[in-house]
Amino acid sequence: MKVIIFGATGMVGQGVLRECLLAEDVERVLVVGRTPTGRSHPKLTELMHADFADLSAIEGVLGGYDACFYCLGVSAAGRDEAEYTRITHDYTLAAARPLARLSPNLVFVYVSGAGTDAQGRAMWARVKGRTENEVLELFPNGYAFRPGIIQPTYGATSKTRWYRVMYAAMAPLTPVLQRLFPAYVTTSDRLGRAMLRVARTGSAQRILTNADLR
Repeated sequence: MKVIIFGATGMVGQGVLRECLLAEDVERVLVVGRTPTGRSHPKLTELMHADFADLSAIEGVLGGYDACFYCLGVSAAGRDEAEYTRITHDYTLAAARPLARLSPNLVFVYVSGAGTDAQGRAMWARVKGRTENEVLELFPNGYAFRPGIIQPTYGATSKTRWYRVMYAAMAPLTPVLQRLFPAYVTTSDRLGRAMLRVARTGSAQRILTNADLR
Protein backbone atom coordinates (compact mmCIF):
# COMPACT_ATOMS: atom_id res chain seq x y z
CA MET A 1 0.00 0.00 0.00
CA LYS A 2 0.90 3.63 -0.49
CA VAL A 3 -0.27 5.75 2.45
CA ILE A 4 -0.69 9.47 3.19
CA ILE A 5 -0.70 10.71 6.79
CA PHE A 6 -1.85 14.13 7.94
CA GLY A 7 -1.01 15.06 11.53
CA ALA A 8 1.94 12.69 11.90
CA THR A 9 3.58 14.80 14.62
CA GLY A 10 0.60 14.51 16.98
CA MET A 11 0.19 11.65 19.43
CA VAL A 12 -2.17 9.61 17.25
CA GLY A 13 -0.22 10.38 14.10
CA GLN A 14 3.05 9.30 15.69
CA GLY A 15 1.53 5.94 16.52
CA VAL A 16 0.11 5.51 13.03
CA LEU A 17 3.38 6.48 11.38
CA ARG A 18 5.30 3.97 13.47
CA GLU A 19 2.97 1.14 12.49
CA CYS A 20 3.06 2.11 8.79
CA LEU A 21 6.85 2.08 8.76
CA LEU A 22 6.86 -1.34 10.45
CA ALA A 23 4.24 -2.87 8.13
CA GLU A 24 5.74 -5.01 5.37
CA ASP A 25 2.87 -4.32 2.98
CA VAL A 26 3.24 -0.53 3.21
CA GLU A 27 5.75 0.43 0.55
CA ARG A 28 5.48 4.22 0.67
CA VAL A 29 4.41 6.76 3.33
CA LEU A 30 3.85 10.42 2.49
CA VAL A 31 3.57 12.71 5.51
CA VAL A 32 2.00 16.12 4.88
CA GLY A 33 2.72 18.55 7.69
CA ARG A 34 4.01 21.87 8.90
CA THR A 35 6.89 20.51 10.97
CA PRO A 36 9.24 17.57 10.36
CA THR A 37 8.56 14.32 12.19
CA GLY A 38 12.20 13.77 13.06
CA ARG A 39 11.98 10.28 11.58
CA SER A 40 14.14 8.84 8.85
CA HIS A 41 13.14 5.76 6.86
CA PRO A 42 13.62 4.56 3.26
CA LYS A 43 9.90 4.52 2.55
CA LEU A 44 9.12 7.84 4.27
CA THR A 45 8.71 11.12 2.36
CA GLU A 46 7.82 14.34 4.17
CA LEU A 47 6.11 17.23 2.43
CA MET A 48 6.06 20.53 4.32
CA HIS A 49 2.99 22.66 3.62
CA ALA A 50 1.95 25.75 5.57
CA ASP A 51 -1.71 26.25 4.61
CA PHE A 52 -3.94 23.26 5.37
CA ALA A 53 -6.98 25.19 4.16
CA ASP A 54 -5.66 25.08 0.58
CA LEU A 55 -3.74 22.12 -0.82
CA SER A 56 -3.96 23.19 -4.47
CA ALA A 57 -0.20 23.83 -4.63
CA ILE A 58 0.59 20.20 -3.76
CA GLU A 59 -2.31 18.36 -5.42
CA GLY A 60 0.04 17.12 -8.10
CA VAL A 61 1.79 14.76 -5.69
CA LEU A 62 -1.31 13.47 -3.87
CA GLY A 63 -2.59 11.07 -6.52
CA GLY A 64 -2.01 7.34 -6.68
CA TYR A 65 -2.30 6.51 -2.99
CA ASP A 66 -4.33 3.69 -1.46
CA ALA A 67 -5.12 5.13 1.95
CA CYS A 68 -5.10 8.40 3.87
CA PHE A 69 -4.98 8.49 7.66
CA TYR A 70 -6.17 11.91 8.78
CA CYS A 71 -4.94 12.39 12.34
CA LEU A 72 -4.68 16.18 12.45
CA GLY A 73 -6.69 17.72 15.25
CA VAL A 74 -6.71 20.08 18.21
CA SER A 75 -8.39 20.38 21.58
CA ALA A 76 -11.50 22.57 21.69
CA ALA A 77 -10.36 24.05 25.02
CA GLY A 78 -9.87 27.80 24.71
CA ARG A 79 -11.14 27.94 21.12
CA ASP A 80 -14.40 29.40 19.88
CA GLU A 81 -16.57 27.52 17.40
CA ALA A 82 -15.28 29.42 14.36
CA GLU A 83 -11.63 28.61 15.06
CA TYR A 84 -12.36 25.02 16.05
CA THR A 85 -14.46 24.53 12.89
CA ARG A 86 -11.69 25.94 10.70
CA ILE A 87 -9.12 23.48 12.05
CA THR A 88 -11.33 20.45 12.58
CA HIS A 89 -13.77 20.63 9.69
CA ASP A 90 -12.34 22.94 7.05
CA TYR A 91 -8.81 21.53 7.09
CA THR A 92 -10.11 17.97 6.92
CA LEU A 93 -12.36 18.65 3.94
CA ALA A 94 -9.62 20.65 2.21
CA ALA A 95 -7.64 17.41 2.16
CA ALA A 96 -10.54 15.04 1.56
CA ARG A 97 -12.03 16.75 -1.48
CA PRO A 98 -8.96 16.66 -3.75
CA LEU A 99 -8.11 13.14 -2.61
CA ALA A 100 -11.62 11.96 -3.46
CA ARG A 101 -11.28 13.49 -6.90
CA LEU A 102 -7.79 12.08 -7.51
CA SER A 103 -8.38 8.60 -6.04
CA PRO A 104 -12.11 7.84 -5.64
CA ASN A 105 -11.47 4.36 -4.18
CA LEU A 106 -8.95 5.58 -1.61
CA VAL A 107 -9.54 4.49 1.99
CA PHE A 108 -9.89 7.66 4.04
CA VAL A 109 -9.77 7.26 7.82
CA TYR A 110 -10.79 10.31 9.81
CA VAL A 111 -9.84 10.21 13.50
CA SER A 112 -12.73 11.71 15.42
CA GLY A 113 -13.38 10.78 19.05
CA ALA A 114 -15.73 9.12 21.51
CA GLY A 115 -18.84 11.21 22.08
CA THR A 116 -18.93 12.70 18.58
CA ASP A 117 -22.50 13.56 17.60
CA ALA A 118 -23.59 15.92 14.83
CA GLN A 119 -26.75 16.66 16.85
CA GLY A 120 -24.98 16.82 20.19
CA ARG A 121 -25.02 19.66 22.69
CA ALA A 122 -21.25 20.04 22.91
CA MET A 123 -19.73 22.29 20.23
CA TRP A 124 -16.78 19.97 19.55
CA ALA A 125 -19.08 16.95 19.16
CA ARG A 126 -21.24 18.74 16.58
CA VAL A 127 -18.26 19.96 14.56
CA LYS A 128 -16.64 16.53 14.50
CA GLY A 129 -19.96 14.89 13.69
CA ARG A 130 -20.50 17.19 10.72
CA THR A 131 -16.95 16.44 9.56
CA GLU A 132 -17.53 12.68 9.85
CA ASN A 133 -20.72 12.90 7.80
CA GLU A 134 -19.09 14.85 4.99
CA VAL A 135 -16.07 12.53 4.83
CA LEU A 136 -18.31 9.47 4.63
CA GLU A 137 -20.32 11.09 1.83
CA LEU A 138 -17.17 11.80 -0.17
CA PHE A 139 -15.58 8.36 0.07
CA PRO A 140 -17.24 4.97 -0.52
CA ASN A 141 -14.30 3.67 1.51
CA GLY A 142 -14.39 6.37 4.16
CA TYR A 143 -14.33 5.61 7.88
CA ALA A 144 -14.62 7.57 11.10
CA PHE A 145 -12.64 6.31 14.09
CA ARG A 146 -13.93 7.25 17.55
CA PRO A 147 -11.25 6.24 20.05
CA GLY A 148 -11.76 6.86 23.75
CA ILE A 149 -8.83 7.19 26.14
CA ILE A 150 -5.60 6.73 24.18
CA GLN A 151 -2.47 5.79 26.06
CA PRO A 152 0.65 6.93 24.15
CA THR A 153 3.15 4.14 23.56
CA TYR A 154 6.63 3.76 22.05
CA GLY A 155 7.55 7.38 22.69
CA ALA A 156 4.43 9.00 21.23
CA THR A 157 3.58 12.30 22.93
CA SER A 158 0.74 14.78 22.71
CA LYS A 159 1.34 18.34 21.56
CA THR A 160 -1.17 19.59 24.12
CA ARG A 161 0.52 20.27 27.45
CA TRP A 162 -2.39 19.35 29.72
CA TYR A 163 -2.87 16.10 27.77
CA ARG A 164 0.78 15.26 28.42
CA VAL A 165 0.32 15.92 32.12
CA MET A 166 -2.86 13.83 32.21
CA TYR A 167 -1.30 10.91 30.34
CA ALA A 168 1.75 10.95 32.59
CA ALA A 169 -0.46 10.90 35.68
CA MET A 170 -2.61 8.09 34.29
CA ALA A 171 0.27 5.94 33.03
CA PRO A 172 0.49 3.71 36.14
CA LEU A 173 -3.27 3.12 36.02
CA THR A 174 -3.59 2.44 32.31
CA PRO A 175 -3.02 -1.36 32.46
CA VAL A 176 -5.73 -1.59 35.11
CA LEU A 177 -8.09 0.65 33.12
CA GLN A 178 -7.56 -1.45 30.00
CA ARG A 179 -8.51 -4.60 31.90
CA LEU A 180 -11.51 -3.05 33.66
CA PHE A 181 -12.80 -0.84 30.83
CA PRO A 182 -11.54 -2.31 27.53
CA ALA A 183 -14.33 -0.63 25.59
CA TYR A 184 -13.01 2.82 26.52
CA VAL A 185 -9.22 2.54 26.52
CA THR A 186 -6.72 1.85 23.75
CA THR A 187 -3.11 2.66 22.86
CA SER A 188 -1.55 4.70 20.07
CA ASP A 189 0.10 1.65 18.50
CA ARG A 190 -3.12 -0.40 18.63
CA LEU A 191 -4.96 2.48 16.96
CA GLY A 192 -2.37 2.56 14.18
CA ARG A 193 -2.75 -1.16 13.56
CA ALA A 194 -6.54 -0.78 13.44
CA MET A 195 -6.18 1.85 10.71
CA LEU A 196 -3.97 -0.43 8.68
CA ARG A 197 -6.38 -3.32 9.06
CA VAL A 198 -9.28 -1.22 7.77
CA ALA A 199 -7.12 -0.02 4.88
CA ARG A 200 -6.35 -3.64 3.98
CA THR A 201 -9.71 -5.32 4.38
CA GLY A 202 -12.35 -2.64 5.00
CA SER A 203 -15.01 -2.82 7.67
CA ALA A 204 -18.73 -3.49 7.70
CA GLN A 205 -19.06 -0.52 10.06
CA ARG A 206 -18.08 2.89 8.77
CA ILE A 207 -18.10 4.53 12.19
CA LEU A 208 -15.94 2.54 14.60
CA THR A 209 -16.05 3.06 18.36
CA ASN A 210 -13.21 2.29 20.73
CA ALA A 211 -14.52 -1.22 21.33
CA ASP A 212 -14.62 -1.86 17.56
CA LEU A 213 -11.08 -0.54 17.19
CA ARG A 214 -9.75 -2.86 19.87
